[in-house]
Amino acid sequence: MGLQIIKPDTNLDFIGIRKIAFIVSAVLILAGLGSLAIKGGPKYGIDFAGGMIVQVKIDKAIGVGDIKDAVEELKLPGLVVQTLGLEGDHEYLIRTSSSNITSEEVRTKINQALTDNLKAGFEIQRLEMVGPKVGADLRSQALEALFYAVLLIAVYISGRFEQRWTAAAVMAAALAGGVYGIGLLGLDMGWLILVALVITLGLCWYLKLNYALGAVVALIHDVMITVGLFSIMNKEFDLTIIAALLTIVGYSLNDTIIVFDRIRENTNAKQGKLTFGKIINLSVNQTLSRTILTSGTTLLVVLCLYVMGGSVIHDFALALLIGITVGTYSSIFVASPILYGFGPSEPRETEAEA
Repeated sequence: MGLQIIKPDTNLDFIGIRKIAFIVSAVLILAGLGSLAIKGGPKYGIDFAGGMIVQVKIDKAIGVGDIKDAVEELKLPGLVVQTLGLEGDHEYLIRTSSSNITSEEVRTKINQALTDNLKAGFEIQRLEMVGPKVGADLRSQALEALFYAVLLIAVYISGRFEQRWTAAAVMAAALAGGVYGIGLLGLDMGWLILVALVITLGLCWYLKLNYALGAVVALIHDVMITVGLFSIMNKEFDLTIIAALLTIVGYSLNDTIIVFDRIRENTNAKQGKLTFGKIINLSVNQTLSRTILTSGTTLLVVLCLYVMGGSVIHDFALALLIGITVGTYSSIFVASPILYGFGPSEPRETEAEA
């Protein structure tokens, strides 16, 4: 018998508290959207915004203002100095939006300015430079990667749980055509992806792909909360955070699939004996021990990365900590209640006759 931390006969009413869960999710999402609106969008890192970033390690605690004063004479445009990593690391990031001078010139000037004005030993650990055109292209490609991941997941869920590959193919073709048509209008990639996600949700609803609808809503929920909390904490978005978001999408989907698979099995076995809401509650309770054990052990590993992994992967690990927690929550309190709200999938008459 496998390890269980939840009794097999546990009967928690998850569907009964779904409205409370929806309110919690709505508050978190609205708080994140409010932060993004106030700050004019995410705080892009060097990968997306372009410019230069210099990471400096100093052998004793120095105020951010002291470092900024030390390099102020260089007249670097958009100069920002911030701490990096844990408090005792004494690591700092010096950012500038300038990309008109070479990285070696920046290294030499900053090295000289810190030597002349900072009364402490230091080491320049890394210097990165990204042009504005490259940054814009990377930002566009990152958004596309997130969108196509969600789209392919919707197609897979539709075929895997509902055995409706034809409807899934119709959805994919209709979405591809819609995205192409909208793209001709010359919209920004961010707006294009937003419209495409709305079309995806609309097609899932119209074609009654309810398992796919629940999964996609949960994934969007997880990404929005993670992005919103990063904005509230004033964290930067770079390629490592996009990698973390894609990892979160995959992990959240894994949890959702486990729950959905049990719902499908119990629906086939207990149809007519239990209401659909009781079937969902039964399924979530049956998989609850497995969900907590899997997520708990994963969170322990990610927590070790966050605490001991160093400054380079600090924000990556933080994104995973938030995303895995929210993803576990959404597979129970978002995906399953959405499926309950729309009911078990039933093919339209035309498809059933075919």
